[in-house]
Amino acid sequence: MTVNHPEERKSPTRKHTALPKAQILIEALPWLTRHHGKTVVIKFGGNAMVDEELKNAFAQDVVFLRHAGLKPVVVHGGGPQISAALDRHGIVSEFKAGLRVTTEDAMDVVRMVLAGQVQRELVGLLNRHGPFAVGLTGEDAHTLTATRHRPEIDGEPVDIGRVGEITEIDTGAIEALLADGRIPVVSSIARSQDDHHVYNVNADTAAAALAAALDAETLMVLTDVEGLYEDWPHSDEVISRLTASQLEKLLPELSSGMVPKMEGCLHAVRNGVTTARVIDGRVQHSILLEIFTDEGIGTMVVPDGTPHGQHGQHGQGES
Repeated sequence: MTVNHPEERKSPTRKHTALPKAQILIEALPWLTRHHGKTVVIKFGGNAMVDEELKNAFAQDVVFLRHAGLKPVVVHGGGPQISAALDRHGIVSEFKAGLRVTTEDAMDVVRMVLAGQVQRELVGLLNRHGPFAVGLTGEDAHTLTATRHRPEIDGEPVDIGRVGEITEIDTGAIEALLADGRIPVVSSIARSQDDHHVYNVNADTAAAALAAALDAETLMVLTDVEGLYEDWPHSDEVISRLTASQLEKLLPELSSGMVPKMEGCLHAVRNGVTTARVIDGRVQHSILLEIFTDEGIGTMVVPDGTPHGQHGQHGQGES
């Protein structure tokens, strides 16, 4: 048996294998301090919804936020799952102006998939870590109220069925759950303001509206890209930070898939949310990387007049 001398054990030059882990934790300290007690709304979507490893990592991240003293709220859609279910029911998926045409028959399937399948699975993943997640839809406790959305194509309004435009939000149920230490998981379905039916609401739009209504610190939108590109397709350089006005100028040039996400970010920061971030949901633990590291990933949108280095500006550390 080898006995180490006391001098050897005390040697300041000896590197402990745990030191890098400690440095990572210490790097997170300013962000833990900044975000403690704050509400963060996370829109769950893209590959993170269908890849098992990414789904599990997402659930771990959200529970980590809860244990770190934040108040996460998850909002989800379910495009791939809805399309698959409609196919099984023999209902053709049709899109106009980037939105799913939702007939009465299709709405029944949408409601079943979002509230009965996607939400249930997500609640189950989160609750592997403790009694945290509670699922609800926008119908519950009048959380989301909507009227029929009629987008314009070539200047003419078109009817796309039971697709809703949010007119009112009641955050009471979500705030009660947050106060009780729970993690609300919200399906993007809204009650109708005009009749006794329900509406399918774009999940990016719903997440942004909820973030503003909850006076959230941060809106995070998971996507299948690294962020907003500087000059796509000529460059894959990601814009790390944008003000609301800069984003507004870029909106007409964006691809149709990014428009509701970036419009949501713009709405959020113009209505009291401190930062809105589009992050790559294909990267495991992207939420933690974005919130708790100096570099961050993805694209962050801030209100006009926000100085560099404030609100967790990427690469700037504390202001």
